Amino acid sequence: MADLVEICARFGAAALCGGIIGLNRVLNGKPAGVRLHALVSLSCALLVYAGGQMPGDGSASRVAQGILAGLGFLGAGVILRERGPGASHSIHHLTTAATIWSAAALGVACGVGLYVEAAIATATMLILLVAAIRIDRLFFGRFGDESDRGGPIS
Repeated sequence: MADLVEICARFGAAALCGGIIGLNRVLNGKPAGVRLHALVSLSCALLVYAGGQMPGDGSASRVAQGILAGLGFLGAGVILRERGPGASHSIHHLTTAATIWSAAALGVACGVGLYVEAAIATATMLILLVAAIRIDRLFFGRFGDESDRGGPIS
């Protein structure tokens, strides 16, 4: 029974941390939201947990390496580049791609039982997502209201 509680805690924490980051993306009108981030985080927790159950040393770390390298493909799927006549040749949704990769890292942390670390990382990510855009606007004049809602980042 204690194992079941621990498994539920790991997977629940992973889904919660990923979902919180996804909620920020939804509130900012981005293409990847709560479900995607929560599923990525939960799936990574499951894979790392399962890797830790495999015989041999270092299985979980090899699984984590594969996850974080492979997640680049999912992140690349949300990055858009405008082309064609009149296009500004700008790139969109890089931050969202980074949050997908970050959700994977949160899932890995939860999968190995690092709940406090995952909670601190989730809070830090939210602070960065909320505060950094204001800093960019204040000091660099970038990211006006249009880009905050999914417009181009050049």
